[in-house]
Formats: sequence, structure tokens, C-alpha cells
Amino acid sequence: MHLAAFEVGMLGAIGVVGAGIPIAVGAGLSAKLRRTHQVVVCFFGDGAVNQGAFHEGLNMAGVWNLPVIFLCENNFYAISTHISRVSAVTEVARRACAYDIPGKRIDGNSVWAVYDVVQEAATRAREGHGPSLIEAVTYRHEGHYVGDPGHYRPPNELKQWREKDPVAKLREELLAEGWLESQAVEKLEREVVQQIERAVEFARKSSFPLEKELRSDIYGGYRGK
Repeated sequence: MHLAAFEVGMLGAIGVVGAGIPIAVGAGLSAKLRRTHQVVVCFFGDGAVNQGAFHEGLNMAGVWNLPVIFLCENNFYAISTHISRVSAVTEVARRACAYDIPGKRIDGNSVWAVYDVVQEAATRAREGHGPSLIEAVTYRHEGHYVGDPGHYRPPNELKQWREKDPVAKLREELLAEGWLESQAVEKLEREVVQQIERAVEFARKSSFPLEKELRSDIYGGYRGK
């Protein structure tokens, strides 16, 4: 969270719910004006769809025909509040009609489904046909924060969704198709675990930042005294 990598086109994750949507619209306007054929992909959760920024952003993108893909990861819970308690329309994709743009609801736990619909939306945007809204239905396995017991969820709900784990599902599909070998997967998993352990150890052994670094990397082009 709160990371950015401008060198690869990632403008940053925003801590405020829904705040990335207007930024994505601005980036889409920039791409259109510069005629770069770039496409902006904006991720947000179901908790963001009742924010004013959602409606204003999608409306403006629709009016200006901007190359933006709005991708809602609907995991049903905005922290602890189920979408049915705060939204009269619980299928987010249906809201697209208010802005006269395509809206599609897909299985967010299927890598293939997500890939296909995003490719379709990206092609549409590059051809000058404007934005799209994609609702990827998925689930949050862990609590919203460290220590969140998740008592707001029905007892069997988590168990049912864990069986649809997209990572485990993709692994099984790749092995079944012969695109991956079990030994290669096990080797990769060991390497990832080792990489994470090294990163944790590095963090634990590192010194605290110096006071002079307090304002480093906060503003682009910042020239502090």
C-alpha cells in the first residue's frame, strides 16, 4: 500500500477509499490528449462504489470518452460491512449503464476470465471507444487488518471461498494442462519463501532512518534545504 513505480507506469496506491479513480481519469485524459494509445487501469474495491469520486470519475470518463478501465474487486465487504447493507444495486457492473459505458461482471478468481475481459476492454479503449467497468467477483480470505477476527462473516462463507482460491486454482490448471511441472512449482515456491525470509531479515537488521531522510521521496522534484 502507498507504493508507486512511475518507471513502469504505476501512479501509486491511494490510502483514501476511491481516491484513485479521479487520478485515473486525469491520466486517461493525459493519454488521450498526448495520443499515446496508453490505457489506464484503475483498481478499487466494492467499498469505493458509493463514494462520490466513483460516480464523478466514471461520468467524466464516459463524457470525454477516455481510455480507462475501471476494475472493481468486489469481495463483498467494505472492512466489515456487506455490500447488501449499503447498496441498493449490489451488482457493481450494472451501474455502468448510468454512464453509457460497458459493464461486465466476471469470476474474479479466474485468471483467464480476468485476462480475456481486460484485453477486450483495453483493445476497445485503444480503438477510441472509451472506458469500461469490470466487476471481478472475488473474496478476502484474511481480515481487513492485522488482528481482524472477521466475526462479521458467516461461519461457512470463508470455507467455501477458500476452495475457490485463485492461486491454487491456477496452479491446478497449469499442472493439468502440462504447462508446468510439479517439481518446477515446488522449486519456485521454495525460492519465493527464501526471498521473503531474506527481506524480513534485512528489515529486522536495518537501522532506523536518519532524521535528514524524513522528507526524502515525498514530492517529485523536491529540493529541500
